[in-house]
Amino acid sequence: MLNPVIQEETTGCGIASVANILGHTYPEMKATANAMGIYAEDESLWSDTQYVRKMLAHKDVVTSPDEAPFTSWQALPDLALLAIKPHQRDGKHFWHWVVFKRANGEAMVLDSASYLPANIRTDFAAMQPAWFIEVSQPAAE
Repeated sequence: MLNPVIQEETTGCGIASVANILGHTYPEMKATANAMGIYAEDESLWSDTQYVRKMLAHKDVVTSPDEAPFTSWQALPDLALLAIKPHQRDGKHFWHWVVFKRANGEAMVLDSASYLPANIRTDFAAMQPAWFIEVSQPAAE
């Protein structure tokens, strides 16, 4: 059974999304991120893609070199970091990180937001994806 990681900090969606991909807990991933100089309080975590890429690369997980525009749910790879709820503040782009996953032909989004009634989402029409980063399936640790 899939138990999605819930972010423990308001701005911890990047850390939680990486934890969801790697199968780590939020505290484990936060400790790893902090040791790498990455902190949830840093707004760039949700306005720059280098931080999630760096955390995944640290565990030898490969990501696509560029962000690809979202076109449809069917066109997404089997595993991807997805930027939803894009917005701008003071001319800077921000978004909420989630993980798109397709397993046994079933598509789902692992959304770490603590306010959601369920963190495994299939309400695709309610999400507003902007773009995604393809993630190669990590090896089990």
